Amino acid sequence: MESLSVLVTGGAGFIGSYLVDALLERGHRVRVLDKLVSQVHGDRSPRYLNTEAEFIHGDVSDAEALGRALEGVEVVYHQAAEVGVGQSMYEIERYVRANTLGTAILLEAMASRRDHVRKLVVASSMSIYGEGAYSCPSCGSVFPQLRPEAQLLDRRWEVACPRCRKKEIFSPLTPVATSEDKPLFPTSVYAVTKQDQEQLCLIVGQAYSIPTVALRYFNVYGPRQALSNPYTGVCAIFSSRLLNDQRPIIFEDGEQTRDFVHVSDIVRANLLALETDAADYKAVNIGTGVATSVLQIARLLAEGLGKELEPELVSKYRQGDIRHCVADIARARALLGYEPKVTLERGIPELLDWVSRQTAADRVTEATKELEAHRLVR
Repeated sequence: MESLSVLVTGGAGFIGSYLVDALLERGHRVRVLDKLVSQVHGDRSPRYLNTEAEFIHGDVSDAEALGRALEGVEVVYHQAAEVGVGQSMYEIERYVRANTLGTAILLEAMASRRDHVRKLVVASSMSIYGEGAYSCPSCGSVFPQLRPEAQLLDRRWEVACPRCRKKEIFSPLTPVATSEDKPLFPTSVYAVTKQDQEQLCLIVGQAYSIPTVALRYFNVYGPRQALSNPYTGVCAIFSSRLLNDQRPIIFEDGEQTRDFVHVSDIVRANLLALETDAADYKAVNIGTGVATSVLQIARLLAEGLGKELEPELVSKYRQGDIRHCVADIARARALLGYEPKVTLERGIPELLDWVSRQTAADRVTEATKELEAHRLVR
């Protein structure tokens, strides 16, 4: 592929930095725009940031910084976002400003350069689905919204069929793979802003004839994830606790499942989105199609770090939490030629090799107290 001038917003972050490395390896000219949020990066630039990329310290909400960042750019990867489901529920303005408004400002700047920008790839999220897809033996396919408060207060965690519930029947559902056609029911401020990012990019891209792809990331893990950020991915949060000889804290009963996808698979999907036009103007799931319980993840991490620390099951729930969601990756296979290559059996040891050489501040208790203070944990 010809050498292109590429902007990666959020390019100093966990996923963005790996994407920058991969683009440079393929001979592209890369510019990074990143705010270097202290919650993620602490008080210094990350050591892993590739010095071959041009770096602009700036915010996507700053139109002047964006103008400089977009100068001469042919491809934009929009990775920049505030990340944290729980925190988004009480720092609402911060998340909306960074994710929704920041994306709007980026798109307005891109629209004035429509003749130069050849591709936009935006990082979307599985969080926009809310609950995943389910099957009921009586009703067939079911797309439930949040579990009723009364059910959660009774500590009955599994999702029941809403149609059967109307008949006063509690019929547990079977989780199935979630396709891109499932109705979207975002259940947190963060999820709403990720839906905003995706839809704004797809709509504006279509209107201005800028080929745009939205990649719906599932639960990404791997080295470089911010271990001291208590609002990041669960693998990093649990690892931080274990490094500090503390038990991982798990809400509900730990049997909730997610689709854990290695960062290298996410990066490969981003490169494929650039190399083909088959997914233009579409949203595409990027995961593995494999469901893994949160409890299993905690035990794998503890075992790998040599810590005899059993997870602490608090039997409480957080507002907006979902029970099960795993990716249907048929569209990614068909349109991008994407196939996940890193299994948990390979990815977790690689993650732990990196984790074992890190230090991390355990701020999970502090974050949980914030949620409790806002009555978001019950």
